[in-house]
Amino acid sequence: MSGNIIQPNEDLIKNNLKDLVRDSAEETLNALLDHEADELARAGKYERTGDRKGYRSGHYERNFGTTSGEVKLRVPKLKSIQFETAIIERYKRRECSVEEALNTSAAQSIFTGTSSR
Repeated sequence: MSGNIIQPNEDLIKNNLKDLVRDSAEETLNALLDHEADELARAGKYERTGDRKGYRSGHYERNFGTTSGEVKLRVPKLKSIQFETAIIERYKRRECSVEEALNTSAAQSIFTGTSSR
C-alpha cells in the first residue's frame, strides 16, 4: 500500500478549474442581471403588483470575454423603461476582475474539500 501515491494531473485540474470559473461567472452574472431587471421593474417575472414600472420583453444574448473564456450573457429587455445595467458597462466586452474573485473562492473550496453545490 505504501507504493500507491496519487499524482495529480495539474493540466487537468487547471482546465477543470477554468471551466468551473467560467460557468460560475456566467451563472452569477446572469442572475445579477435578472435581479437588476426585477428591481427596475419593481416586480419579478410573472409577478403582478400595483407599483410595477415595466414589463419583461425577453432578452438578448451578448458575448462577454473573461480570462477563463467567453460567457453568454442573457441581458433582459424591458417595456416602458430602459434597462441599463450597472454591473457591466455599456460597450465593455471584456472583464478580468469578475473571475479573480471566483478563481480565489473556487480554488479555496477545491483544496479545502468543501462542496460547491
